[in-house]
Amino acid sequence: MLSTIAKIEQDLLIDGLVRRYDVPPSKHGISEGEGVFIACSFWLADAYHMIGHEAEAEALLEKLLGLCNDVGLLSEEYAPEPGRLVGNFPQAFTHVALVNTVHRITRTRRAPQG
Repeated sequence: MLSTIAKIEQDLLIDGLVRRYDVPPSKHGISEGEGVFIACSFWLADAYHMIGHEAEAEALLEKLLGLCNDVGLLSEEYAPEPGRLVGNFPQAFTHVALVNTVHRITRTRRAPQG
């Protein structure tokens, strides 16, 4: 898992967020201007949490939460340049990833009951 995370960081990060692919645009029909895939970025935060890198997990989660629009919604992708949500909007898949990541990271912070 550590080597997978390292490879993602090396090949797929743009401004700290994760792209889906590292292939020439023509190979799979992916446009050169495709934004980062927000769900993949939440999954990286999950991976950081699972390996005990809490500071990185929480920093990435905060960065992702900062991408939400004025009513708290996210799209499928984010374009770091020019800094806007792109793709399908709103995107349920992205919001499922958001809920899962917030739950995963914050459940360990809760005070014990009783």
